[in-house]
Amino acid sequence: MMTNDMAVADAGQQATGRRIGGVILDLQKISLSFGGVKALTDISFDVREHEIRAIIGPNGAGKSSMLNVINGVYHPQQGDIVFHGETRHEMDPHKAAKQGIARTFQNIALFKGMSVLDNIMTGRNLKMKTNLLQHALFWGAAQREEIEHRKKVEEVIDFLEIQSIRKTPVGRLPYGLQKRVELGRALAAEPSMLLLDEPMAGMNVEEKQDMSRFILDVNDQFGTTIVLIEHDMGVVMDISDRVVVLDYGKKIGDGTPEEVMANPDVIAAYLGTSH
Repeated sequence: MMTNDMAVADAGQQATGRRIGGVILDLQKISLSFGGVKALTDISFDVREHEIRAIIGPNGAGKSSMLNVINGVYHPQQGDIVFHGETRHEMDPHKAAKQGIARTFQNIALFKGMSVLDNIMTGRNLKMKTNLLQHALFWGAAQREEIEHRKKVEEVIDFLEIQSIRKTPVGRLPYGLQKRVELGRALAAEPSMLLLDEPMAGMNVEEKQDMSRFILDVNDQFGTTIVLIEHDMGVVMDISDRVVVLDYGKKIGDGTPEEVMANPDVIAAYLGTSH
């Protein structure tokens, strides 16, 4: 007999042509408050290996707070996080990064005076084994490591099709390209799970199409599991395997894009009754 979890995984595989695996992240009854304000209340959902998992909801629904819980920026007052079978009450940001969780932000967080190449290079920091003195001397192991890291960064630059701006200071780039550079910095860390906080916010239609293509390629070619927040429902429905819906810090829907679109609670709270 096929379980519900198996059916979901098979449905996702059929819809995308990709192999979606078992649960690698399980959030259990997560509650988060700031003083008297409840940001998240008793939220549970899981993320499967290789899938694209979207989190949607109105402004203030708790979406970014949930990403911050996943990578350890916020520590929930209640609930457990199970990542690759290890259960903990809260995640540590450094440990999350070491275990392969990378993150982009709603507001671009790049070094505007540095080149595209150097910004993406900062994503390799956790991969560096040699110390500061060795890097300053740039000799032996440090030199070999630098060459290897630069090779990886150049591969990311080629993948994102930004070779022509590799030496350009990020502050001179249009918004859409800056978002692509931020994605590149996250990819340079070679994450197994990528958290994207509104990766297409502020973009025009063409930029959204490009970003959607890159997200799908990251998921397909690298096998990276992706959890993203996005307001553009067309994008969410096109690229997501499963969608969880938050409203006022509570979960009101969870399932395939088609199931979420047909959920009366989601229609009333987020999509609007006219839909």
